[in-house]
Amino acid sequence: MNWQLAQAEPHEHERLVDIWERAVRATHHFLAESDIQFYHRIVRDEALGAVELWVARDAHGAPVGFMGLDGERIEMLFVDPDYHGQRIGSELIRHAERMKGPGLEVDVNEQNEGAYAFYSRYGFVQTGRSEMDGSGKPFPLLHMKLRS
Repeated sequence: MNWQLAQAEPHEHERLVDIWERAVRATHHFLAESDIQFYHRIVRDEALGAVELWVARDAHGAPVGFMGLDGERIEMLFVDPDYHGQRIGSELIRHAERMKGPGLEVDVNEQNEGAYAFYSRYGFVQTGRSEMDGSGKPFPLLHMKLRS
């Protein structure tokens, strides 16, 4: 299926937060409920407004996934779990690569083996590791860069 990719509209933020939460609950099994609530506030109140936000929409125009970019860095990429495996994430990365060039970078939670495998399949390689995430929580990050 061809997904419509476009910049997010402010009225879509509530739906994007919902996609984020559903995707996190489906993939980030290492997070406690208190961690999900902590990050939920950050995503809702700060993160979505701090990035170049691109949305994948279905044939009816409903958001099914999104990606936040800061320069060549993918700061977030989440797909509605009902749409996992339908190449939406790959379409979003291809879009970022067309716009930003081959120097894309991303940080992945070390405990999120599915995300690591996804980015590795796309051609990202690990370039480093941090013990803490960007919020200072003990969730190690793997730093990855797209092979050129």
